[in-house]
This record gives sequence, C-alpha cells and structure tokens, in this order.
Amino acid sequence: MQKQEQKENVSSFPLGVRGVTVLAPATIANLVCGFDVLGMALHDPYDAMQLTLSEKPGIRIIHNDTYNLPTTPEQNVAGVSLLELMKELPDNYGFDLIIDKHIKPGSGLGSSAASAAGVVVAANHLLNNIFSKEDLVRFAMAGEKLASGVKHADNISPGIYGGVTLIRSIFPLDVVSVNAPPMYVAVVHPQIEVKTSDAREILRKEVLLKDAIKQWGNIAGLVAGFMKGDYGLISRSLEDVIIEPVRSMLIPGFDEVKTKSVYAGALGGGISGSGPSIFMLCEKENTALKVEKIMKDVYDNTGLKYHTYVTTINNEGIKLI
Repeated sequence: MQKQEQKENVSSFPLGVRGVTVLAPATIANLVCGFDVLGMALHDPYDAMQLTLSEKPGIRIIHNDTYNLPTTPEQNVAGVSLLELMKELPDNYGFDLIIDKHIKPGSGLGSSAASAAGVVVAANHLLNNIFSKEDLVRFAMAGEKLASGVKHADNISPGIYGGVTLIRSIFPLDVVSVNAPPMYVAVVHPQIEVKTSDAREILRKEVLLKDAIKQWGNIAGLVAGFMKGDYGLISRSLEDVIIEPVRSMLIPGFDEVKTKSVYAGALGGGISGSGPSIFMLCEKENTALKVEKIMKDVYDNTGLKYHTYVTTINNEGIKLI
C-alpha cells in the first residue's frame, strides 16, 4: 500500500481512548541450517503488550519488567518499529504502550522481535487493519536493526504470520508460510547473555563451496520435510555445517545437551537464534519431557541458572486479547 493511500484510509479514523492487549510469542530463528531465512513461533514464553490510541501525539512507553530497557521511543525496539509505521500515518497520531516482557533480552528466543512485531500488530488492529502482514514485517525490521545492527525477519515473520516461515528475500521482502506437522519443542535457556550483534561478529566471512552445498541441501530438505510431514527427513536435515560450529563455543553444555537429546529420541535441534538458548524438536510429548530432563541434568552440573520450556509450534502467532 502506498503512503498516500494509507494516509487517506486513516485520516478519518477517530482519535480517542481505545486499546488492545497482545501476546507476542517467543520465536526460534534459523532452525539449525536456515540462518536468517527460517523461523518458528512458540506458544511459550511470550510478552504481553498493551497499546492505546491517544489524542496526544507521539509515543510514550512504560516497561513493567525488570530488564531496564530504554523507554525513549528512538532507543526502544518497539518504539522504533512503531515510529516506522507512523511514518505512513497522519501526523496527529499518538500511542501509549505498556510492555510486560517475559522473554529475556539476549536469550536467543526472539525477545526484540516480540516487541517489534507485537507493537505493529497491535497498532494495525487499532487502525482497522489497514496494513498487510508484509507491511508489518517491514516496519518491525526497523526494531531488529536497532537491536542487532542488521535488518532481518526470521524472528519477526513467524510472530506475525504464525507457525514456520521462510524468508526468501529481504529486499524485496518475500515471506513464505511453511506448513509443518505437529511437533513438541524442548528449550533450555541458560541464564547467560549472547548478544546477536556479538554472535554475528564471530562468524566466518567466507564459506567453502562444499559447505554451502551441504547447507543448501539441508535447508531444502528441512522445508520439504515440514511440508510432507516427514519426520525422518526433518531429522536428517537438522544439520548446520556453517554457523553452529562457531557459535556453539559460546554456550556451555551445548554439545552434551545435543548429543544426549538425539540419543533420547529427539529429531534434532541446535542453537535458538544467536543463543544461548538450545532447542530440540520432538515428534512426541514424552520424548520432549525426556529431553527437558536431560537439559536440566546438564545445566545442574554446570552450576548455571537456567529455564526450560516444553511447548509446541504456535500457528496463530501474535494473539490479540
């Protein structure tokens, strides 16, 4: 939608007190082999965000959490995303935003994406859904750029579209929803921080052709496995020969968790986003519960604090309540 058309569509929208609460889910980016191109939404954990239209122009942000995140819109992930959306609105719009964040920043579970995607979905609802999902991804990528220094959509897209998404292209933006069979997801979040920007810095700048070919095969195999409901193909394709060997060194206990989880029957898994969280996909709930116990045992032995989750794929994405 062109900017002038959008302004005409909302120019008569009545300003006043009107609000909505959204639940913005955690997401897993990359899905092992799909660096920056694959993502999956989860049911748990999630952030709660309340957005209200205001007669007072501008954005005001309150954080009801303990993470000491900035509340100046230009320095806040949600604020920057909302500002990007507001560029295509009349100048007299204002919003009040309250964020109750449960996805810890730096967890690798899409904390910044939850804020960025959640606020634009909420704003679009208040504006009678004048923007497309693709527009919302475009706005929210501004928040991801603030958080990591790079515009990427592998966390944002599953939050907005739900389920599993493939980012075929960023410029121009091309998001593809990928049907996936029912699966359980076991996640462990060691209470250490790995910043996305730092995790990107350690990556190799060049990749061997043989590694690239193997990675392309795994990405194609994983997408095909999802769409066919072929758990065996999914399992064989959950292999990363480029990113994981480097980033896993930042995560204590990673190799032990992965090896023991696969032995216990998990389909496979790896680093969630840039880490430090680790996820494992499982066909059955009882397998996921076994994997969760393995994760707890490993991290009990390291002495690190941690959180675990056993959840499922969230095919709805951001939920309005």
